[in-house]
Amino acid sequence: MATTNTLDVDVALVGGGLQNGLIALALAARQPNVSIALIERDLVLGGNHTWCFHAGDVPESIRDIVDSMTLYRWSGYDVRFPNLTRTLEESYAGTTSQALADGVVQAFNNHSSAHLLVNRQAQVVAADHVILADGLRVNATLVIDARGPDAYTDPSGCGYQKFVGLKLRLATPHQLERPLLMDATIAQVGGFRFFYILPLMSDCVLVEDTTFARDPDLDIAQLKAGCLAYADNAGLDVAEVMGSEQGALPMPWAGQHEVPTTPLRAGYQGGWFHPATGYSFPVAARLADFIANHRPELVIGPELNALWTEQMRQVRFCHRLNKMLFAWFYEGDEWNVFERFYRLPIGLIRRFYALETTVFDRTRLVVGRPPKGFSIRARLSSRSRS
Repeated sequence: MATTNTLDVDVALVGGGLQNGLIALALAARQPNVSIALIERDLVLGGNHTWCFHAGDVPESIRDIVDSMTLYRWSGYDVRFPNLTRTLEESYAGTTSQALADGVVQAFNNHSSAHLLVNRQAQVVAADHVILADGLRVNATLVIDARGPDAYTDPSGCGYQKFVGLKLRLATPHQLERPLLMDATIAQVGGFRFFYILPLMSDCVLVEDTTFARDPDLDIAQLKAGCLAYADNAGLDVAEVMGSEQGALPMPWAGQHEVPTTPLRAGYQGGWFHPATGYSFPVAARLADFIANHRPELVIGPELNALWTEQMRQVRFCHRLNKMLFAWFYEGDEWNVFERFYRLPIGLIRRFYALETTVFDRTRLVVGRPPKGFSIRARLSSRSRS
């Protein structure tokens, strides 16, 4: 392939989603003399997402950057199961892909050597350069490839967290004090299914239908209709559908990730995500914080290996949990696992979401009387299907 021109930078970020967006913001703030190129195949950064996270899970050292793009904050959240209703007094926060995109654009506009290359497709991603479809060659000391779930493949085994959400404007204000993180009192169809309600403003909510399923297929029209029906049953006076979002995130139960090298695989490709929940904001923030505190030529090395080793320890444990969820329970019984989980101490729950579980936490999660629905027959049945 002949290249027509070149761009030389210190750091080339391939993919403009959450992971590289946070890295770009952190680098621009911490190392203003470092030149950056952020390459995104679409016209806008971040896609179309609402990202939520437990606020205490974000490292203190990067909290200023995260706070600058955080749109929503709540003092706690609720969960509902057939035999359990609980309010967890744990700070919860949220933002959107638009807020991420706006932050990156503003940071790059104020940066003397930051290049935002949108609507540009990366065809070759190598250790020290990226070649775009239009022929531009981007040379870099550090290349970071974080092209997201679409680039993630794991033939060894995978379930999915699939969802459709509607952003709804209400004719009359809602009465919700905090998010409803999981309502699993609904019909359990297709896997572990629950609704999720975020009260964004007094007259605006996000209602989402989520299923932890064995396949990624989405009947979008049916799920949108289900979101509206759920909102009506919840007493929400819907005036307008303002937008929607959807996705199918991998929930792997096997697979290996390589020791960090360049190009550095970040996000889903490198295993820098939460395999069991989809709450990967703290992991993305942790990696962005690390990269922004090291010169590009010093990112790859023993310190990153140590961070990666701990991440892999947590990931492998989550792989085991995912395999148990998808292989040891009959479809429709999986909710028992989560009802049991939400009876645990709030500190353990927080550490699990943050991917910071201790040995004691991991033991507590798997030892003891199995949740209802646990079945050896289901495991044998899953083996016969595979």
